[in-house]
Amino acid sequence: MKKPPQDLSQLLHQRGQLPNIAEKAELLMHLDYYVKQVLTGPVSEQLKVANFRQGVLVIETTTAAWAARINFQKTKVLQQLQAETLPMLSAIEVKVNPSLLMYATKAKENHNQITQTAATHIEALAEHAEGSLAIKLKRLAALASRSRQS
Repeated sequence: MKKPPQDLSQLLHQRGQLPNIAEKAELLMHLDYYVKQVLTGPVSEQLKVANFRQGVLVIETTTAAWAARINFQKTKVLQQLQAETLPMLSAIEVKVNPSLLMYATKAKENHNQITQTAATHIEALAEHAEGSLAIKLKRLAALASRSRQS
């Protein structure tokens, strides 16, 4: 008889390497968020906390120019992190990783547009529907006129 599959949360809380990896990933995620709060402005969008080992926080950025900007603020970040989050932090290392550009978040496009033809069809469907469905369909058809106005 086969063993039933284990729940992922159980695997993460057992002994071994997986719980340690999960814990470190969560730590890096929190540090990334915190560093981005300390380094405000456009520079925060160009960096990622890559690692924390032996008291050294490794921050990756997309270009050498951004690395220079982070290096100018490194002492401020180091002092703030030591005081509020990581007292064992001894240094911050900034590295350039151009491949971060591939993973950069792009501005989300607004896809809430309906063509006039689609709006006409939805409006015709709403004529034959009843109750709240008819109201929602008419509201959906109204998006076509709103998207042309903006």
